[in-house]
Amino acid sequence: MRDRLRILLDECVHAGVRGAFPGHSVRTVSQAGWRSTKDSPLLTLAESNFDVLVTIDSRMEREARLADYQLGFVIVWVPGNQLRHYEPLFEQMCKAAESVKPGEIIHINATKNRRV
Repeated sequence: MRDRLRILLDECVHAGVRGAFPGHSVRTVSQAGWRSTKDSPLLTLAESNFDVLVTIDSRMEREARLADYQLGFVIVWVPGNQLRHYEPLFEQMCKAAESVKPGEIIHINATKNRRV
């Protein structure tokens, strides 16, 4: 396991997902005081304060040059934003957060995972 990571859960991610990252410092966008912040300013704030951003917003990958940020990205696909949809992916999500590099994207879903 990497040292204690600073993980930010995007506003669209169920807050209960914090449980996927034992031993790491996890905050939500709301807890960071950045609620309703648009993606570009959010990413700039996040890269200065966090190591990894976890999101379900697949548009972020298409609309921002994520490779330019000093932040790793874990993009999760779930059929709904209820905690029960995330729970089977907790171990994969934690491993992804611990291995993602700055500017890298790891996709997680129930059927396949891929690195970008």
